[in-house]
Amino acid sequence: MFTGIIQAKGNIKEIRISNKGVVFTLNSNSLELSDVSIGDSIAVNGVCLTITQLDKNSFSADVSKETLNCTTFSQLKKDQNINLEKSLRLNQGIDGHLVSGHVDGVGEVVSLQKEGESTRLKIKVKNDLSKYIAKKGSICINGVSLTVNSVEADIFDVNIVPHTLSVTTLGELIENSRVNIEIDIIARHIEHLIKHKSTTGIDITTPK
Repeated sequence: MFTGIIQAKGNIKEIRISNKGVVFTLNSNSLELSDVSIGDSIAVNGVCLTITQLDKNSFSADVSKETLNCTTFSQLKKDQNINLEKSLRLNQGIDGHLVSGHVDGVGEVVSLQKEGESTRLKIKVKNDLSKYIAKKGSICINGVSLTVNSVEADIFDVNIVPHTLSVTTLGELIENSRVNIEIDIIARHIEHLIKHKSTTGIDITTPK
């Protein structure tokens, strides 16, 4: 699990094709790696990856074909900046919201508009994701925990403050950029419960 609070910006050191898919080697830059080990998880642009090789300032991870198909990883290039967050520890506070690192889909930036010091970002998603996105609800964009300002059909918008723009890769987005989207996991569980009720006739709202 993660929080959606980016701890550092890294960059892609190497991309190598393997039998399992693609191996990404990533420079961690200012992210401290002394407390992580091979087998631990790090969120890269919101995607939970397992460390397979580890050096002082970099790590490698396998990315499957499924992940390449469901995220923006197939478009990443050498030296491109990325958002990094180490997995949540039990003794760690949560400043964002609970994020699984399992991307639900890819969105497309429709527009970026300056509003004072901040930037209003509009993103279009597929219809099968838009139903999970609610005004004032939580959303994770390229690993960054944000609050939804408004939703209209398949387009939602968020307001990004200058600090977030400077410490994450969101400040590098332009129109038509594609971003990883993870919806609030609570919305997924609610849908599952509602479907369970409709198929079994069990009333999930009444204690037994």
